[in-house]
Amino acid sequence: MLWPLASLLTAVFATLFAGWLVDQTLQRLDARHPDAPVWAQLRRCRVPLQLVLLSALLLAARPVRRIFHSDDDALRHGVLLVLIGSLGWLTVRVLAAVVEAAFSRYQTVTEDASRIQRVRTQLGLVRRVGSAVLWTVTAGALLLTFDAMRTVGASLLASAGIIGIIAGIAAQSALGNFFAGLQIAFSDTVRIGDTVVVDGQQGTVEEITLSYLVLRLWDERRLVVPVSYFVSRPYENWTRRDPGLLGWILLHLDHRTPVDALRAELGRYLAGSGLWDGRDWSLAVSDTTPSTVVVRATMTARDPDTTAALRLAAREHLLAYLRDQHPESLPRVRTD
Repeated sequence: MLWPLASLLTAVFATLFAGWLVDQTLQRLDARHPDAPVWAQLRRCRVPLQLVLLSALLLAARPVRRIFHSDDDALRHGVLLVLIGSLGWLTVRVLAAVVEAAFSRYQTVTEDASRIQRVRTQLGLVRRVGSAVLWTVTAGALLLTFDAMRTVGASLLASAGIIGIIAGIAAQSALGNFFAGLQIAFSDTVRIGDTVVVDGQQGTVEEITLSYLVLRLWDERRLVVPVSYFVSRPYENWTRRDPGLLGWILLHLDHRTPVDALRAELGRYLAGSGLWDGRDWSLAVSDTTPSTVVVRATMTARDPDTTAALRLAAREHLLAYLRDQHPESLPRVRTD
């Protein structure tokens, strides 16, 4: 009994040493090749790798097998379950590391923000689909290790057609969202980081999964929308091609407003503002009423958030300018 126990302790020690050795090797490779992030990502695989090695040694080593084979088959079966589960865990971790490293590498060689967002969305969905498939296969392999499940499997296969029809009807909505998520990822209609408007709600796409999409609204709330919405209903995407936007403000002013002076003041303000991107601006009278004129000012900025900030700042500046320099331009109610 001492020899099997010593073999068991040796297997545990060998597993810990192998995990440490692999981690040190990956750490050195990461230090030598900082431009290849895959080595740093693979270090997260240390724990599942150690579980795979330990369970494999426990099942393969002949002295150790004596502990499980004759005395307790349930314990041996438990070690087999650990081996299968840890193999699935290790494969999922390797897939996540490779995908994350590929995206990090792509970021270093591409400066186009729209392409980076597209690849980020696509790789994220590929990782989720791959992980779901791997966990499904792992769960199936775990179930097949039970004799009862193998017996039931024959009858399940015989009625697979009926079950498939019933499952297809029951999961119609879920499957629709699944394929909608894949369509969104590879059709490039909406990406992580895009600014979209859904049912009057403006937000930034924060997360895209196989079943839902998360929007971060301007007040930090999260709007969760089924992905099928984006393939069946219209919505606005403000940053699909170019993140720059044209912002506008409306001012209701008196008919005596010096429009030329107001236009010149807007030009001076934008020239000294860090929010304006320098592309375009204008100011003109867009409408009139019996008591006021409607002045519309437009200006461009590099992204939706900056556009919103520029609109607010420009409106405040123009109103302050009229109040201090041309108070007669502010609207008033005439009684005669």
